[in-house]
Amino acid sequence: MIPLPMQPDTTFLISHRLYTHRLIGPQFPDPAAVVAHFGAVQGQDTIYSLWALGLRVAGATEAVIEQAIADRQLVRTWPMRLTLHYVTAADARWIVKLNAERTLRGAARRLRELELDEATFARSRRAIESALAGGEPLPRPALYAALEAAGVSPAGQRGYYLMWYHANEGLIAIGPRQDKQQTVVLLDAWLPPAPERTRDEALAELAWRYFRSHGPALAKDFIWWSGLAAAEARAGLEMAKSRLASESVSKETLWFAPPLITEAIPAPVAHLLPYVDEYIVAYRDRDAIQPPAYNALVDSGNVIFHPPLLIDGRVAGIWTRKLKKDRVMIAPTLFRPLAAGEGDALATAADRLGSFLGLTAELALVDSEKPIAP
Repeated sequence: MIPLPMQPDTTFLISHRLYTHRLIGPQFPDPAAVVAHFGAVQGQDTIYSLWALGLRVAGATEAVIEQAIADRQLVRTWPMRLTLHYVTAADARWIVKLNAERTLRGAARRLRELELDEATFARSRRAIESALAGGEPLPRPALYAALEAAGVSPAGQRGYYLMWYHANEGLIAIGPRQDKQQTVVLLDAWLPPAPERTRDEALAELAWRYFRSHGPALAKDFIWWSGLAAAEARAGLEMAKSRLASESVSKETLWFAPPLITEAIPAPVAHLLPYVDEYIVAYRDRDAIQPPAYNALVDSGNVIFHPPLLIDGRVAGIWTRKLKKDRVMIAPTLFRPLAAGEGDALATAADRLGSFLGLTAELALVDSEKPIAP
């Protein structure tokens, strides 16, 4: 077990990030407001990503998040880093377009390895447009069957990369689940028209959204999160600076949306974050939130591949869940001993997850002296 180091110099960073991520302070009224605040919310794991939104919506349940997707307020697509994110109906097109050319160019070698060329994309595009002509969501297996019938094999990773490619050209997105199956929608048929942005407007807006929702953060954090070329990301930050404030720490500049919060963190406070939550994954340097030594406590070698348990904004362990008929069993594995009051804070966090799922939450602490299997 590794004791949590005291890091008084990071108190400013942690408290403000907890607030800007809406893990403390006022919550959002609905899922679309969460995603609009962030610009994009990482969501490649469907189940955990529902909780990522639910954590930030007042009184949310899993059904509330699913309904927002069904109501076409949100879609999932690949706007950056080859990774699925939630975006709002108003933002989907300009955010995808901002990175699409660079993203497609960067994947050219992998596409060649999969024998996906322009002729194949032309056939798959026609097959997808035909299969989705009715304007309704189509389960992914049915879409793959339509591709197969058109002579385009989705075998192996080809199906995923075909969807990813056509999402980046603005043709499709991921719609609501049907019987736990991922569905695909035609973007222009599924979402209403939205105002276009110039490239400069899009760069400035994405930078503003990032630092508003993730700040205080460094320019290199935005470059990592956005997937943009460094020069373009810095240009976006430059154009957004008039709306931002900054703080110099250790010869680096942290950017954030003013005003700074003045109230103290209601310590102790615990959070059961989902896998790849924005609070953890959206930064190049995560040392302030998670001591690097903790990576040695998980068999995967990196805590980021597990749902993290936060206490007062810092990683203190990981957790798993198992659904029963009327309850959810939550098993936290702690990386350090709990201090006074932290057990109650953890129980409160578990109850909140239970309420989101409509189940009674039960906590079962796991022996933290052993490495944890991923």
